[in-house]
Amino acid sequence: MKQGSKRSIPLSKDAVQIIRGLIIGELITIVIIGGLWLWLRPRLVVDKDPVSSSKEATETVSVPATSTFKTVTDIPIGTFKYGGSTSFAPIRQLVDSQIQSFRPELRLRYIDPTNGSPGSVAGIRMLLNGELDFTQSSRPLTAEEYATAQRQGFTLEQRQVGIDGIAVVVNHALKVPGLTVDQLQQIYLGQITNWKHLGGPDLPITPFSENPKNADTVFLSGKRVLEKQALGSNVQYVYSTTEALRRISQTPGGLYYASAAGVVPQCMVKPLPLGMVPTQLIPPYREPLVPPNQCPQKRNQINTKVIKNGSYPMTTKLFVIIKRNKNREQRAGEAYTKLLLTNQGQKGIEQAGFVPLR
Repeated sequence: MKQGSKRSIPLSKDAVQIIRGLIIGELITIVIIGGLWLWLRPRLVVDKDPVSSSKEATETVSVPATSTFKTVTDIPIGTFKYGGSTSFAPIRQLVDSQIQSFRPELRLRYIDPTNGSPGSVAGIRMLLNGELDFTQSSRPLTAEEYATAQRQGFTLEQRQVGIDGIAVVVNHALKVPGLTVDQLQQIYLGQITNWKHLGGPDLPITPFSENPKNADTVFLSGKRVLEKQALGSNVQYVYSTTEALRRISQTPGGLYYASAAGVVPQCMVKPLPLGMVPTQLIPPYREPLVPPNQCPQKRNQINTKVIKNGSYPMTTKLFVIIKRNKNREQRAGEAYTKLLLTNQGQKGIEQAGFVPLR
């Protein structure tokens, strides 16, 4: 025999049967494991994204970043009624007017409520009552609103289109460095009633607010909207932001909070820096502050950078609320949302003083 060669050793009959049994057993095991994997695979894919069917997952819609108003498809033809949040007013003035120019087949008609003041609450209520085709909201839907829609045979869907800052404004003559969110809350709950307790003059605080039943934002703490609660007895209610600004300009100790895009550029009032602690007060405007004698030639601009990066302490999401009933109302709400989420729509939202999603 040559060196390095191997001699085959004959196996006994029993050894052959044992080996054959082992091979068959391994094949059966592989088949079973493979079958189990195939059976479990769809469940693993579903379980990997457990929030895919949650309400929060319906807040976005896929639109190409390079898209324009003209590239959006499935635009319904006709006149459609919408309403809701007063915070959306700059968007309606700037972006919606552009939509009407580029897509005249989608005619938009803003409807004010017949009872009460306009706002997110009123708009959602009108949508549930069949008075609107879709609505705008500067706060998320509540569980009660979802349930009301389901009882009526349809569902509501909220889709985020931007981010807004909440600004606090005072009379131009008031000298205070700013407020913390906790101090603001104490003011509106009637726990702080004089500006001398906040580094200002010995002057009563006169807080103004929209009625909690209709207000877009009832109260904020940090970056979360709190549930409605009883405000202090010194709070004076106004019909709209326009009325609040006029009254603050006539009230040395006046105070009001609303959408930054709606109040920061106004000449009649002064926006205040806000913070979570007194040593870190962030202005909602781009510094330096424009003095009143230079307005309206120059106006304060929204500091969208601090709203976008989260350093500004009071923000809220902007939503389009869609009535999902497989009818023209749903098509109109979805089309309007897609238009706002195009690159052209997002640029318009930014120009209107809000923070776009991209």
